[in-house]
Amino acid sequence: MSLDLPALRAAVARHGAVVRIVVAATAGSAPREAGAAMLVWADGAEGTIGGGELEHRAVAEARTLLPGGGPVWRSWALGPALGQCCGGSATLVWERFDEAGLPAALPLARRIHGAAPRPAATPAPGAPPLWRDGWLIEAALAPGRPVWVWGAGHVGRAVVAVLAPWPGVAITWVDLSADLFPPDPPARVTVLPTADPPALVSFAPRDADHLVLTRSHALDLGLCHALLGHGFASLGLIGSATKRARFRSRLLALGHRPEGVARIACPIGDPALGKHPQAIAVGVAAALMAGRHGRAERDHRAG
Repeated sequence: MSLDLPALRAAVARHGAVVRIVVAATAGSAPREAGAAMLVWADGAEGTIGGGELEHRAVAEARTLLPGGGPVWRSWALGPALGQCCGGSATLVWERFDEAGLPAALPLARRIHGAAPRPAATPAPGAPPLWRDGWLIEAALAPGRPVWVWGAGHVGRAVVAVLAPWPGVAITWVDLSADLFPPDPPARVTVLPTADPPALVSFAPRDADHLVLTRSHALDLGLCHALLGHGFASLGLIGSATKRARFRSRLLALGHRPEGVARIACPIGDPALGKHPQAIAVGVAAALMAGRHGRAERDHRAG
């Protein structure tokens, strides 16, 4: 993971002083990987460094820094002293930020302790941070992979709620009017009310994943028609096998090639989980994450 400066700025704007806890390094078995981070303020927190006693103590330490102080670092053995049996260790760094002290661009390399010169190495975007000679060196946040969710009904809301905390995605959420969306959509979700959703397809990146979940079969068909002409990484359509067959016939009649239409996944989710909106959302999220990891591995091998 990488430093999410927009999320840090948003938390400071909402809550005032905030302490960021980051896993700077790990050895052996640990609850979270290097780069995992969370934000702590006076009466709340977001993110996780793995839960359990380690996180409990880390959050308590963070709250002692809210009035002022830091940065602070500490290495924890994840053994009997913490009531844990992971067997590894984790080095944590705490940094306090407030509106006055949060720069426009936070340096990605920051001296936490000591007087050693800055190491020359810099991690690639999305790579774990480097913890070396008292320096914490984090990568710039890689852009999230685009996910477009079409429809703000029960399933659309459930899907967005499941996907929004995942730092690897950038969600755009589209429906016919503003009153169809929840009054407080998740942070980092772009909400786009529009009277003509298919007209927005041209603004979507061609490597985006799309989930078509509207309440109208006619609108679903119009979106699939537009997306097949535009391009996409993946396209999921809510519905049954019957809907899939009917849409296939109509899309072929509109001139789309069979291999393109065959790329539309319908039904979506995991049938074993059931048809409850949250069950569909969990299945969709799992398939999306698996597809993303698979593409990333193929891209890495190709590179």
